[in-house]
Amino acid sequence: MGELRADWRLRLRPDGPENAVCGAGVLITQDRVLTCAHVVGDPHARMWVEFAENPAIPPVAARVAPDGWLPGRAGPDREDIAVLALDSPRPQARPAPLARHLERGAEVWLGGYAAPFDADGMWLSGRISGLHGDWVQLDARTNAEVVRPGFSGAAVHTGRRNARPEHVVGLVVSWRGDLERELPTDNDLAFSYMIPVDRIARLVPLVAELSGPDGWDHALADRLRRWFAGTDQPAVRFTVVPAGGGRDRTLLHQLHRAHLIHRGGQGRPDALVDALVARLRPPQHQRNRYRDWLLEGGDEPERSLAGPPAATGPVLAVIGLDEDPDPAGLVRVLARVRTLGFRLLIVVRGTEGPGLDAVQSELLVPALDERAEELLRRAEHLERVWLRLGALTDSASAPPRPGADPAIRRRRLHDLRALPDPHDRLAALKQLLRDLRADLTATAGHPGPAGPGLPDQRTGPAGRP
Repeated sequence: MGELRADWRLRLRPDGPENAVCGAGVLITQDRVLTCAHVVGDPHARMWVEFAENPAIPPVAARVAPDGWLPGRAGPDREDIAVLALDSPRPQARPAPLARHLERGAEVWLGGYAAPFDADGMWLSGRISGLHGDWVQLDARTNAEVVRPGFSGAAVHTGRRNARPEHVVGLVVSWRGDLERELPTDNDLAFSYMIPVDRIARLVPLVAELSGPDGWDHALADRLRRWFAGTDQPAVRFTVVPAGGGRDRTLLHQLHRAHLIHRGGQGRPDALVDALVARLRPPQHQRNRYRDWLLEGGDEPERSLAGPPAATGPVLAVIGLDEDPDPAGLVRVLARVRTLGFRLLIVVRGTEGPGLDAVQSELLVPALDERAEELLRRAEHLERVWLRLGALTDSASAPPRPGADPAIRRRRLHDLRALPDPHDRLAALKQLLRDLRADLTATAGHPGPAGPGLPDQRTGPAGRP
């Protein structure tokens, strides 16, 4: 139905961790939080923000952001919105997916921190009923499921339905009963209100951006997370991300995963090299030699003289390579950096800028060639194991066999290495990698019919002798 745990569901306290919970909030970017103005109380207040469902993310203080104070719960505008700015960003937290579309009768969920459940939270469900001015009425199944203090500012979100993902569609703002009594259960009729994201978007430009079609590029975020994780990924990742907009916002949100960041046109290559040498930690007497080699090329220093990188496969992100004064020269430096075990994320801002040919021939082709060699050796190993053991075991316990003969893939790799055009070689490498991944994820095969040899002996994957 939806995420059981979400980084973006927040618990709020006034001033510091020693104070009682006063409400909830929703993380919308790495440093901005949506909540209700009456939860904050004062535009100059200091709030304490806790990632209640992900204790690995440290809590942080927050204050009302510039232009982030839209009070008026009792006034004619009836807004009751506050945007908080975190004192320090939390890029490791995934922000909430916002949506403006509402459907009458749709089921929604609300997670808040009402006493005595303020430590672990409590959950309510309801259905979207209809408009109440600029707010939306939420109907609960029983009066006991109406919101109460501790829910204000909490996300109202839909569940996952078919291909439609979970989205936050509003903020809990209030409840109302037909009698002026404190507890919803004392009323014959009671219901809740939310401020819909659609209304907030009209008042807060950032929310309008985030809830629009160009708010986030979730597919790019998933690809970057997989690549940064480093599991079965090539050493070089190249992508085009125009400045501004959802793709750029998504990229910036993921950059905390990089060990080093270099921005084209904003830093000198020698400053980048100094940072790289510091991370490599070679012996003191070898530092200048490494520095000169990275900048100018020539004879590579003895690899054994340098200490290993500080982390396995450290990542260098180069943002806006095409904005550098000398993109081709920077690519030559990066090609040498790659040989030292660094993984490279290369981002360009446009498709017509300089340096793209150099990226293709000096970074992408070598990296994908190495990746193809790695997968091919894995397939060849599986083939050798199958040939050695496959005939000795029954079909259920026989070792896996690649989906195609690795010798055929080996010949393809040999032939494409002879292609003179780097563009053609890159395209052929990408197709070979797709085929190799399919070979390695193919099923182990199907039992064959009993024959004159061992009964039900497997002969290999479908289509292979």
